Amino acid sequence: MAQYGELNNMSNKNIVITLPDGTSIDKPAGITGLEIAEGISMGLAKQSILIEVNGQLRDLSYQIFEDSKINILKKDADVALETIRHDCAHIMAEAVQDLFPGTQVTIGPAIDNGFYYDFAFKKPFVSDDINKIEKRMIEIIEKDTPFIREVWDRDEAITYFEKAGELYKSQIIKDLPKDEQISIYKQGDWLDLCRGPHLPSTKHIGTSFKLMKVAGAYWRGDENNEMLTRIYGTAWRTDKELKNYLNMLKEAEKRDHRKIGKEMKLFTFDDEVGPGLPLWLPNGSILIEELEKLAKETEDLAGYDRVKTPHITKGTLYEKSGHLSHYEDSMFPAMDIDGNKYYLKPMNCPHHHKIYASSPRTYKELPLRLCEYGTCYRYEKSGQLFGLMRVRSMQMNDAHIYCTESQFKEEFLAVCKMYLKYFEIFGIEKYEMRLSLHDPNKLGEKYVDEPELWIKTENLVRESLIDGKLNFVEIPGEAAFYGPKIDVQVWSAIGREFTLATNQVDFAVPSRFGLTYIDKDNKEHTPLCIHRAPLGTHERFIGFLIEHYAGNFPLWLTPTQMVIIPISDKFNDYSTLVFNKLRNKGFRVKIDQRKEKMGAKIRTAELNKIPIMIIIGERESNENKISFRRKFQGDQGSVDVDQFIEQMNDEIVLRK
Repeated sequence: MAQYGELNNMSNKNIVITLPDGTSIDKPAGITGLEIAEGISMGLAKQSILIEVNGQLRDLSYQIFEDSKINILKKDADVALETIRHDCAHIMAEAVQDLFPGTQVTIGPAIDNGFYYDFAFKKPFVSDDINKIEKRMIEIIEKDTPFIREVWDRDEAITYFEKAGELYKSQIIKDLPKDEQISIYKQGDWLDLCRGPHLPSTKHIGTSFKLMKVAGAYWRGDENNEMLTRIYGTAWRTDKELKNYLNMLKEAEKRDHRKIGKEMKLFTFDDEVGPGLPLWLPNGSILIEELEKLAKETEDLAGYDRVKTPHITKGTLYEKSGHLSHYEDSMFPAMDIDGNKYYLKPMNCPHHHKIYASSPRTYKELPLRLCEYGTCYRYEKSGQLFGLMRVRSMQMNDAHIYCTESQFKEEFLAVCKMYLKYFEIFGIEKYEMRLSLHDPNKLGEKYVDEPELWIKTENLVRESLIDGKLNFVEIPGEAAFYGPKIDVQVWSAIGREFTLATNQVDFAVPSRFGLTYIDKDNKEHTPLCIHRAPLGTHERFIGFLIEHYAGNFPLWLTPTQMVIIPISDKFNDYSTLVFNKLRNKGFRVKIDQRKEKMGAKIRTAELNKIPIMIIIGERESNENKISFRRKFQGDQGSVDVDQFIEQMNDEIVLRK
């Protein structure tokens, strides 16, 4: 069993270490990250937790034998948080095995905001056990035990874990590529199979963590395998960060779109209709209509042509597009109609390609922008369904832009700018565009086998984003099978992250469909295709908006924009007159003529999240005016009805 450095022959030669500021220093081969930090200053050494060597994250104990560029990282580094969380998973696994002997550990990664570990318990595990595990974790952390990496022989590792009764670990090793190192990390007497890296010792983790919940999880995510017990936790650098996160979760619980959607009567689900198939109630339908209106206005100004396509299609269409081979598991089973397989439509792309192909095209028609609010159907597994966020029926804000290579940058950037316009309208201040790239090692398997086109189109997208001065990050291995894409992440008002929209390049499928245009040279060429969905689906986007606004939608979007509240019955006639006038002007207005006190009526309006309450009493009736109050803003004074209509209409038109 070897530690870092023992895999290499020690040399007396010096190597050149280049620091982040460009400074080069000579050091003996085999020097560790910690030794380099100590050579700079003991203060840096005490704060150091990891080292980056030629772009690769390593333990501080990692020995360097070649000329290298290094970066010594402290706890405030972005990548540090993921390591803290992964270390926390190891500590949790040790605590569980201490408290529950005979438990097998399986897989325990860091995830967004935290970590989890899957366990095979001998006896049923209950949520009350979490407090015991947390307490034991703190005890382990405070021992300040070093993390030590060792490389084991594959057969020895398998034998060790099998003798220890860790059958899942031995299976993981057996399934690893034959040439992969078997690295083991120890913390005292406890050890785990792990690639690393890890912090120098357990105390570096700190105690800013909390175990969150217990759930079931199938071994390797396969429902045909045995059910394991998954424990989720969250971990942060400081207690303040942990407290902020837990407060955000409390606020998110209040804003849960399922809870607010039920209270506001926006949507419902019914077992007889089927799981994951939302029924939109009148109030929710208003949200859909207003979003469609916004999108149609935006797309009309941008030169889009609207199309409609059917809900079912022959399977041969998806065979041609390549979707069937890549996405069949996410599609509903085929229907046999007249001896042909038909599928519920999972995406609009192939149908739009057929519309493009319905007549000959020339360069003068390009760019051709086809848009549709089409309903699509995808088979999400029952355990993955979640309110409006993961459904089986979805209305897609979809479009495909067919263009020449010279038009591509302008068209792609125009779509990104459309996103920014929507973000401004909805008050989305934090967002991130992620350029998803292909993995060259998976061409022909996960991605279309066109290496030159991948490089070319990825460069086109990258250049478009740079030209538009848009901030973006690159994510390797996350492209669509037919081309690179931009995935847009947004953060709600309380800091919760959502995947919202996509902007994809399709360089492969147009040629499969024989899509061409006659260029100026009088020759046929294949267009590039941009697939964009800036508002995603109604379901996911409305789910996001419910939580973003906590149901307190802006005036233009809210299902009931205003309610008229007469102070007493003797003002009902004038209230009805005002009601009719507002309704005839297109406002979504209600009238509350119940025999209740004013305070009760106002509270009802606020609970129903109605933004404007129109109060009518004797003075308003005598002067042909209204008084109104706004939620969160209070009394707005008395105003002429026509002036009020003009003011509200301007606000709605501008979508403030």
